[in-house]
Amino acid sequence: MDQSKYLEMVKRNPYTLEHIENPSEDIMLEAVRRNGMVLQYIKTPPLNVAEAAIENEARAIQFLPDPPADLAKKAICKSWANLEYIHNPSRKLITTALSYSGWAIKYVRDPDEALQLEAVKKNFDAVKYIDNPVFSAEALAVKNDEQALRFIKNLTTEKFISLFKINSLILKYMPPNFAIAVDAVEDALRQVIGSEEVDEKYIRDLLNNHSIGRTVSTMPIDVIALIDEYGSPKARRITVDEKLKFT
Repeated sequence: MDQSKYLEMVKRNPYTLEHIENPSEDIMLEAVRRNGMVLQYIKTPPLNVAEAAIENEARAIQFLPDPPADLAKKAICKSWANLEYIHNPSRKLITTALSYSGWAIKYVRDPDEALQLEAVKKNFDAVKYIDNPVFSAEALAVKNDEQALRFIKNLTTEKFISLFKINSLILKYMPPNFAIAVDAVEDALRQVIGSEEVDEKYIRDLLNNHSIGRTVSTMPIDVIALIDEYGSPKARRITVDEKLKFT
C-alpha cells in the first residue's frame, strides 16, 4: 500500500499507525497531530513529531524516555501532573511543576526541605503527599491552614503543642483518638501570648476560637483572663482592639 493510502488511514483513525511499518514523517505527523498518544507506536520519533504529539496531548511525554528539557517543560506547563511521566526530572522542572500545584510533590522522590516548603506554600494539603515531611514543612502547612493537622503524620504531644503555638485553630481538627492535657495547652499559650513578637493573627484567631474557652468542656481555658495576666503589651492591645469590634 502506498504512503498516500496510509495517510488517509491515519486521518480517519490515528491508531492505525500501530500497524504501519516504517511510516513516513508525514504520516507520523498527521497521526500525532490528531492524537498525541499514538506517539507510543513510534520507536524513535523525530523531534518535530515529538513536539507535535506533546502539543496535541501533553501526557504523550511518557513515551519519550529522555525528552529534551524544553519539551518536558512544555508538558509540565500544560499539566503539572505530567511530572509523573518524567524520569529523573531536573530540579528546575520540579519547581516549575510545584509553581502550578504543590501536589506535584507526590512525584518527587525524597524531596528536600526547600522543595517541601515550596509545595506546602502553594497548597497546604500537599503535606499529605510527603512521606517524611520535615517539621518546618508541617509547620508552614498548619500556619497556612489549620486543616493541615489532618494530614500530619506521627502526631505526638510535643509536635501538637509546637503546631498549636503556630495556629491555635488546630484544636478543631484534633484526631478523635488523640488527647492533650489542658495544662499543656495553657502553658503553651502563656509562652505565645507573653511574647512581644506574637503574631497578630494568632491572637485574633485565639479570641475567636470556639474550641477553647471558659465554657468549653474539652478545653476550659479563660483566654481573656490568661491574656490579661500573662499577655505582652502587644497581645493585650490586640485583644482590646478585637473585643471593641463587638461593642
